[in-house]
Amino acid sequence: MNKPNFIHRLLFVSLLLLLSGAPSLYAQREKLPPDDRDFVEKKWPNAKRTYTCLRYVVVQSGQKDGPSPVPGTMVAVLYKGMLLNGTVFDESPDRDHPLVTRLGRGELIDGWEEALQKMHKGEKWILIVPSEMGYGARGKPPSIPRDATLVFEMELVDFGPHLKSN
Repeated sequence: MNKPNFIHRLLFVSLLLLLSGAPSLYAQREKLPPDDRDFVEKKWPNAKRTYTCLRYVVVQSGQKDGPSPVPGTMVAVLYKGMLLNGTVFDESPDRDHPLVTRLGRGELIDGWEEALQKMHKGEKWILIVPSEMGYGARGKPPSIPRDATLVFEMELVDFGPHLKSN
């Protein structure tokens, strides 16, 4: 076999191997541990999944034709945060006192940042947040253990410049 022919064959085989693996290069890696994923898929089988592996269920639709908040926007949110076993670790005190904060300033976990930008005013979601989009390997002791998958019941009550942070 001559040298140029060998190089062409080697390049051809390399290209075939690269192309055969291409779909797996673009596949999003699952961020929930297997036990958590099984639990979530059984409890919320109709949950939608974003490209970042955040999962959500729209419990109540909001203003579909209305805008969604963008980074820099003040948002008012009612919420209850739970571990997968149902243990509540944080929640809004009542309907009259939602959390008011600004998106895109590092004040919220990544899962909330993404979800709130998809929500419309008045929507209620169940949000399932993988650990790396929540509190990660550190957790938030003592209430949130390390590497915890989090579940939030949340409602986007309002958003806009008229809101003042708590």
